Amino acid sequence: MNFFIIHGVYANPDANWFPWLKKEIEGKGYNVIIPHFPTPLDQSLESWLRTISHYEQKINEETVLIGHSLGAAFILNYLEQADKKIKAAILVAGFFKPIGSEYDKLNETFINKNFDWKKIKNNCKNFFVIGSDNDEYIPIGITKELSQNLGAELKIIHNGGHLNKNSGYDKFPELLDLVLKINNA
Repeated sequence: MNFFIIHGVYANPDANWFPWLKKEIEGKGYNVIIPHFPTPLDQSLESWLRTISHYEQKINEETVLIGHSLGAAFILNYLEQADKKIKAAILVAGFFKPIGSEYDKLNETFINKNFDWKKIKNNCKNFFVIGSDNDEYIPIGITKELSQNLGAELKIIHNGGHLNKNSGYDKFPELLDLVLKINNA
């Protein structure tokens, strides 16, 4: 089994809880890849799809995609256009439509569309959505709607903010627990 961690806007592979989770999962003997996507310069769905295309041979029915913030929206887009299935997707502080902030313009190629939820669900066996009840960027209603659209298990973390380093998440034990649960499923 292999894992991909997909960062969001203004982030990189060394941001937030990503290095910690990578180390923890690799400690269990699994492969973890955290691609570096262009952001904010050259940030577009097209440039991100180009970036992930370098890893296509590693994405298969034993792959788990973990996305934070825009990374979650990217995973939805990837699954919508992919001609392959994956084991699971974990969407953390994710969204799929405009969030009513200055980020909407930067994120528009990822979210200004109607998603084909049936195709997305067809390409992924299990979805998990993790959000916070006080995320300063992602309204809780969008988190719940994302979960409903996917028929996903939803976990709301009380006072978790954007579930990033600024909110105290340089480690994320609840996410690691979920990863291990998926692995044992």
